[in-house]
Amino acid sequence: MKQNRHWAGLSLFIALAVLSNTALANDAVYGIGAAFPKKVYQEWAKQYKTVSGADFIFFAQGSGKGVEAAATGQADFGASDRPLTPEELAREHLMQFPTMIGGVIPVVNIRGVSEGQLQLNGEVLADIYLGKIRRWNDPAIVALNPGLALPKEAIGVMHRIDKSGATFVLSDYLSKVSAEWKSTIGSGLVVSWKVGEGADSAENMGKQIMNTPNSIGYIDPAQIQQKHLTFVKMRNHEGVFVSPTQESFAAAAKHATWKAENGYGASLTDLPGAESWPLTTATYAVIMRNPKEVRGVENALKYFDWSFRNGAAIAMNLGFVSIPTEVIQGAHDLWKTQIKDNIGNALWK
Repeated sequence: MKQNRHWAGLSLFIALAVLSNTALANDAVYGIGAAFPKKVYQEWAKQYKTVSGADFIFFAQGSGKGVEAAATGQADFGASDRPLTPEELAREHLMQFPTMIGGVIPVVNIRGVSEGQLQLNGEVLADIYLGKIRRWNDPAIVALNPGLALPKEAIGVMHRIDKSGATFVLSDYLSKVSAEWKSTIGSGLVVSWKVGEGADSAENMGKQIMNTPNSIGYIDPAQIQQKHLTFVKMRNHEGVFVSPTQESFAAAAKHATWKAENGYGASLTDLPGAESWPLTTATYAVIMRNPKEVRGVENALKYFDWSFRNGAAIAMNLGFVSIPTEVIQGAHDLWKTQIKDNIGNALWK
């Protein structure tokens, strides 16, 4: 079993207790962070174990916890939907690389409205979350949905209250399309919401939407599949209403600027392209550059290497797409140059 794990405050003791001694001794990979990639990471892990024998233990506690866990050595890697800036990476002695591409997706629970029927644009979505639009039959929503019967009921606004990468993606997008949102709310893992009911995880957000008629929230593709939630079409940068699909995620990613010097951190929201989903995002693995527990990080790199080579179909089945081939190669190059033991030897060769 790995030593020097400081799990205090992360509520992991019960979960660890139920794991067998065999699993803990079996070169397990430990991760903490964003819920967005959780389902894919777990499915990758099931297949990876069949060829490696290694267990994978991941706790979805939000992007903020993921970065904290990586920086303090509480996990072999952290998961974050918000890319760290070069300054943050240097300050925390971390490196990052994207692992897959998906989208943050507005979802609703409105009787009689099925998936893809409701259409919104960024300005209207911002006004809903600003509390300026309070009912589903507001003229601004009706204008975007001619012929769709919308109730006069109040909108039940749902948002995340933890340090959430999904909140970062949503708020980053709204900051680009709404001047009022940018000046009053801005972007971040946590923002000062004007209205709504909070959820402390993606799982609980999904449950609240399912249980709250006339509600709206934002969630990842895997949660939509699992809970059969009703997605919203969004008008993109080109003025086209698009659905959240792998094709629309990939279309947006083609317009992204990927740079090795910032760990391939790129905002994929509101990118051009007639087919682009406007709330597309990459999700990232964050790793300590000079880890104290070398073996665990080596195991994490082996897991991601296998997943990059063998996991595309699994990701697609859960609504995600692979990162570009050149970015995968670039990630491997970063492993070689940035992740080293305490005497300067590269952990990946």
